[in-house]
Amino acid sequence: MRDSEREKQKVVIKVNSLTDQKSRTKAIKTAVGVDGVTQAALQQDKSQIEVTGEGLDVVLLATLLRKCLKYAEVVSVSPIDEKKEAEKKNEEEAEKAIEAAQKMVWPYVPPLTYYQSPESGFVSYVYPHREDNSCSIM
Repeated sequence: MRDSEREKQKVVIKVNSLTDQKSRTKAIKTAVGVDGVTQAALQQDKSQIEVTGEGLDVVLLATLLRKCLKYAEVVSVSPIDEKKEAEKKNEEEAEKAIEAAQKMVWPYVPPLTYYQSPESGFVSYVYPHREDNSCSIM
């Protein structure tokens, strides 16, 4: 095959309403059964199936979906740029790392104050007064 036929593609196909589990299962099994498919996802709100893979035969895919679901219309076929895909993954990982770092919140502990009494020569520690009535062991 030529290199242009082996590039990654994303195909969106509109099918009959995917209301019941049986039709959704049929659609996914049929799509995954075609050579070159790496991923298949349902978009139930739009009654569409999104198929990603290398060297997909779009005509064969649409024909097989028509046989099992009675209606299938190719909405779009677009190439996937692997560089953009890698950049998206890197951006998503960076966002997840930022979110994880933001979730680590350290509790505020008021400073401990102390003073030395001139008469006794002892050091006294003053703990800040706690407004809440929660239990404190120390």
